[in-house]
Amino acid sequence: MLRLTLTLLAATSFIAGAQQQQQQSSPADTLRRTTTPIPRRTQKPPLHAEHWLAITGKPLSATAGAMIFAKGGNAVDAAAAMLAAGCTMWDTLSCGGETQALIYNPKTKKVIGIDALGAAPSGATAEYYHSKGYKYPPEYGPLAAVTPGTPGGLMVMLAEYGTMSLAEVLAPAIQMADGYPIEAQLTGTIERDKDWIKKWKYSPSIMLTHQGGAKEAPEPGELFVQRDLAATWRKLVETERAALKQGKTRKQAIYAAYDRFYKGDIAREIVRGMQEDGGLFTLADLANWKVHIEEPVSTTYKGITVYKLPFWQQGPAMLQALNILENADLKSMGFNSAKYMHTLYQAMSLAFADRDFYYGDPYFPPEEPAKGLLSKEYAKARYATIDWNRNDPNIKPGDPYPYQGGTNPFANLLAEWKTQNGDTTRRSGQQDVPGSSDAAFEQSFYSGTTSIEAADSAGWVVSVTPSGGWVPAVIAGRTGIGLSQRAQSFVTEAKDGPFNVIEPGKRPRVTLTPTLALKDGAPYLCFSVQGGDSQDQNLLQFFLNVVEWGMTPQQAVEAPNINSFQMRSSFGAHENRPGRMLVSNQTPLEVRSALQAMGYTLQVGDRTSGPINAILFDAKHRTMWGGSSNNGEDYGVAW
Repeated sequence: MLRLTLTLLAATSFIAGAQQQQQQSSPADTLRRTTTPIPRRTQKPPLHAEHWLAITGKPLSATAGAMIFAKGGNAVDAAAAMLAAGCTMWDTLSCGGETQALIYNPKTKKVIGIDALGAAPSGATAEYYHSKGYKYPPEYGPLAAVTPGTPGGLMVMLAEYGTMSLAEVLAPAIQMADGYPIEAQLTGTIERDKDWIKKWKYSPSIMLTHQGGAKEAPEPGELFVQRDLAATWRKLVETERAALKQGKTRKQAIYAAYDRFYKGDIAREIVRGMQEDGGLFTLADLANWKVHIEEPVSTTYKGITVYKLPFWQQGPAMLQALNILENADLKSMGFNSAKYMHTLYQAMSLAFADRDFYYGDPYFPPEEPAKGLLSKEYAKARYATIDWNRNDPNIKPGDPYPYQGGTNPFANLLAEWKTQNGDTTRRSGQQDVPGSSDAAFEQSFYSGTTSIEAADSAGWVVSVTPSGGWVPAVIAGRTGIGLSQRAQSFVTEAKDGPFNVIEPGKRPRVTLTPTLALKDGAPYLCFSVQGGDSQDQNLLQFFLNVVEWGMTPQQAVEAPNINSFQMRSSFGAHENRPGRMLVSNQTPLEVRSALQAMGYTLQVGDRTSGPINAILFDAKHRTMWGGSSNNGEDYGVAW
């Protein structure tokens, strides 16, 4: 989980002139020349590569990718190895979580989407959760779980687009499951959440290696052994090898391992262990689930085509925000001036309001209004509603249906939409007073996710944001597999989002959002980030940092960002804080004052930019630039 250190900002007064029309002066206009300096020197060095790049959330995971590249694998092989290693290291996910990816195939010159998000199990209805006293599915435990997606996503990616065997790409993860020196960040998370871990039968014996001691988690540097997980990985490899001996192709052998996981003895043990802990999974839930290979959605911004996965995740909100911002002259505002920050905040609020209402599983009715949401004309109409003098805490979802020749079937729900969800004690423009409710809100808002970026000289490019099954997770029986908590991203009432109401077999609308961008038909940027509902906010600003402000990838991932909390959290109690804005401690006091005068409640953080990982493709020199944020343990290896 992304941890942001927040401090109180003392309020300072700013006298604004009379309100003006959109094209006239505003409080932000008077300070448009007061900007945050564009960073030139970086805390981490940029990565340069000719042959390959591997970047992800942990140094050892990046090394796993480098090992695969060194053996001749392509970027898909390396990404699969990093994914398996990240699961083994519990890098904000485990093997029972979910994986979503974008892959550029240089042979077809197309971008491919991988949807390996788990689905709600049998019996997981809104009525069931209401009967248990839940407004939303819980944050943790067996009733928060969706079916495991990451193993399937890994094997489908590898079978369809990789070159290596499953045995080769799982080799680093198997070695790590046999024992690797655990890092301090994970031991701290385990110790913090040990009371949760103790609630479930099979989790404590793996996670709490010093049960009964003053500190029950492993010690930093201790060899962390996961025998059950190692055995599960080895079962997949054994099945692949047996299939190859029978004359099966590489692809067929990997799919044989896939079937063992979702239909064989591994599936049976997952279901048995899960039901023992009170979960809802059935064998049919695992057998009927499948990975979707999808066509991504996209938009253009100043000649650059930006790709996201479809509307079952929040990625299109970034595309909507880009469509809105295309109507503004951002460069004239100055980098991170008050007007620039205000413009970004309003554009994001408009896009995320649509996310909260319209996004959901496209394989279930009703059909999302995708064409209207990504319409440039719809974006112009949304842009025209921006108040240039103050934050609008009452921004609601728009109506995209007229922009695709239709009528909104949920007009009644749209009219009743409440902009404030959850805690209503805070007012915009005031200092924030931290409390236990806010601490839980902040923690859930940034929940989950790591990121994986890989590219090679043959032209394969992969962007992945896997997540789910983070600590504290229910471990399913003797499989060593921690199960996802992603069901909490569903709602149980149509008034909270008619496209995202929980049903058995349905996928929740999630925050996980890999990104690829093409320029002149060739890969230009590959980037993703961890951090829950902040992800597409940070990715939007990273993209603008490169495209509008001319930063290198390393400068762009370290540059100060803003975060909005006006959208509804995808986690926990689904609360929001209209008008709250996180700003960097590098933000000049004059800019902070102007923002407060515009109705924003400010928080100040030291790290606000990520952790973002990115690759830029230098067409002039036929090389690659890599960037890995200075926030967190993310790391890259290049050659």
